[in-house]
Amino acid sequence: MTTKEPSNRLGGKLLGVSIATVIALGVSGGDTVLAGDLERRQAKRIHDRVAGVPPSAAVLDAMEQDIIDGNPFAAAQRAMDNSAFYNVTLKNFATPWTNRDQSAFAPLNDYTATVIGMIRDQVPFNTVLSADLVYVGTSDLGLPAYSMSNNNHYAALESQGHDLRTALMPAAQSVVTSLPADATAGVMTTRAAAEAFFVAGTNRAMFRFTLLNHLCNDLEQVSDVTRSPDRIRQDISRSPGGDSRLFLNSCVGCHSGMDPMAQAFAYYNFDANLGRLLYNRAGELDPATGTRVMAKYLINADVFQYGFVTPDDRWDNYWRNGRNSLLGWNAALPGSGNGAKSLGQELANTAAFAQCQVKKVFKSVCLREPGDASDRAQVAFMTAAFKAGNYDMQRVFADAAVYCMGD
Repeated sequence: MTTKEPSNRLGGKLLGVSIATVIALGVSGGDTVLAGDLERRQAKRIHDRVAGVPPSAAVLDAMEQDIIDGNPFAAAQRAMDNSAFYNVTLKNFATPWTNRDQSAFAPLNDYTATVIGMIRDQVPFNTVLSADLVYVGTSDLGLPAYSMSNNNHYAALESQGHDLRTALMPAAQSVVTSLPADATAGVMTTRAAAEAFFVAGTNRAMFRFTLLNHLCNDLEQVSDVTRSPDRIRQDISRSPGGDSRLFLNSCVGCHSGMDPMAQAFAYYNFDANLGRLLYNRAGELDPATGTRVMAKYLINADVFQYGFVTPDDRWDNYWRNGRNSLLGWNAALPGSGNGAKSLGQELANTAAFAQCQVKKVFKSVCLREPGDASDRAQVAFMTAAFKAGNYDMQRVFADAAVYCMGD
């Protein structure tokens, strides 16, 4: 008895196709029997990677047609219209930047909400470390008022399940907080960042984690022992363990560059008892220092009494020269200034900042680090487009999704 071969109907014609041929075509995708299947798979992959949830049938159809029409970028933009892109993808993307453990399993807060809002509204992302900006819940939601002393506003926003695509609105930090406009510095002066990185310590943590989260470099990677140690504070021993070589060959590498720039945060502190960010305005003096400089900048002064005594919030970038010039500092900026806002501008206008955002998005969307020459070329292309496109993070997500949509 002869086995009857399966058949498929395409375009009104009955085609006899053997099982072996069907399998072969399924692997190669090279026959018109599978026309449209590739674009549909690509559309679904884009949506899954960008939004983290399957698309509706109507959205999938529209995305598939975008790709067939040669416009996969439009398909990626449709995926970003899904609420899950904001409530899940962007929340998980930004939340690790807001805590020392770099955990995505943390409550929604003003730092994360501000990143989400800036990406939604296509606010130039190179202002994320300097803008007088914070995103809060819209006034019609009945949320607790924004507070510098607790996270209740954002906890309610999250627990009530509001759609972050529509529930966030921009506000001036200098209006909803006690900070003057010139002391605001984007996400660095949000309550969440202050609680994580200004609490206790010496405020060096704010510099280190900003460098790590936004320039993708930790201190070990930017260590440079050739820079002058003249601004290293008194709390750093010049002969740890009785051996000055450790200071000269190790400690200097980080502190010679970090301490002059972390001086920008000299007027900030986070009071754990009050649960709020503190800032010494002009005329407000710390009783321990007699100046606007917070007492933490002068702690352990007896470790090396001839070390640098912080007089104000003047910062200077010693890393513009030497090996860290490769971070790509902006020649249009002076490389020095006063306070966190101007330091944020210095950091967020480097080549390293732009490349860092692109690499993080690439990993988030493609689910891997850039791994070969093609990936590296794509990262370079996306970085250039990011800078040329007014630092629009939506464009970065779309470019990554199109590159990794598969074939």
